[in-house]
Amino acid sequence: MRRSNGIVVVTGILALTTLTQCFTERKNEGQRLYEANCQSCHMEDGSGLRNLIPPVAGADYLQEHREELPCLIRHGIEGPMVVNGQEYNRAMPGLETMNTDDVTNLLNYIQTNFGNNNERYTLPEVGKLLEACPPHRQ
Repeated sequence: MRRSNGIVVVTGILALTTLTQCFTERKNEGQRLYEANCQSCHMEDGSGLRNLIPPVAGADYLQEHREELPCLIRHGIEGPMVVNGQEYNRAMPGLETMNTDDVTNLLNYIQTNFGNNNERYTLPEVGKLLEACPPHRQ
């Protein structure tokens, strides 16, 4: 009996160690993705670029267009948009090769940083929203 309890404890410790390492490596994934793909336009602090590129910091657009955001990340956007009462009309390129996990991590980073305190996305939610994206036009 003691031997089987010992095996369970050792197995549990190994599993916990493995899971902790997985989460630790991905802990800052959303921030890394933002820095690599978004920061050059939306700025380090999320403030955007005066009258050209909208902010993500404190942006009402994030809540008002929640269901559209995964498609916006994946396929980009063209045409006018209003953020915090200001109109912007600059094309944003999409990240066509970004997988669902990365889109989810990126969106959750934006939704919970830069003064934003918005609801986080789940992986199934983003997957479903990406499946419903309108076809991308080239």
